[in-house]
Amino acid sequence: MILPVVAYGRGILRQKSKDIDKDFPGLYELIENMWQTLYSADGSGLAAPQVNLSVKLFIVDSKEIYDNMDDEDRLEFFSGDEGIKETFINAKITEYSDEKWIEKEGCLSIPTLSEDVERSWTICIEYLDKDFVKHSKTFSGMTARVIQHEFDHTEGKLYLDYVNSLRKKFINGKLLKISKGQIKPKYKMQ
Repeated sequence: MILPVVAYGRGILRQKSKDIDKDFPGLYELIENMWQTLYSADGSGLAAPQVNLSVKLFIVDSKEIYDNMDDEDRLEFFSGDEGIKETFINAKITEYSDEKWIEKEGCLSIPTLSEDVERSWTICIEYLDKDFVKHSKTFSGMTARVIQHEFDHTEGKLYLDYVNSLRKKFINGKLLKISKGQIKPKYKMQ
């Protein structure tokens, strides 16, 4: 089932999410619904707060990004992987590299906008997968960027928090329209 995506301005996007365990009601159905929602909106990641649940759960598909890039872009944006399709539960980023890079980011909760955001090139992350198997992995490039973006959602942060205040003033009118539901993307929003 495709779930409505929570729009910018809703309080849940600013709440720090809670850990869950394998007895979380309807967990596997929720994960499947999140994948359907992500693909219906042409996204590369989706966090539970974006579907109105304040829990530490997000999904990432950077494989699709990789598959749709030409070889030159793959060399620039991917480092040692061909993208991933993974579920992250109770994730914790344990290390951020000093090496940073700036790239445009958008967000399903903030439709029609994208802004330059500085992120670490490499991260180390501990998480549980959909079967509650524990992982500790290192990701770089575009995969690390998408993970950082979705992880931030579980911490009550948005990519706009990394945008300078002058730029935020410039886009404030559009943000207000999004929060009032005046901007309608092709996917369901609430």
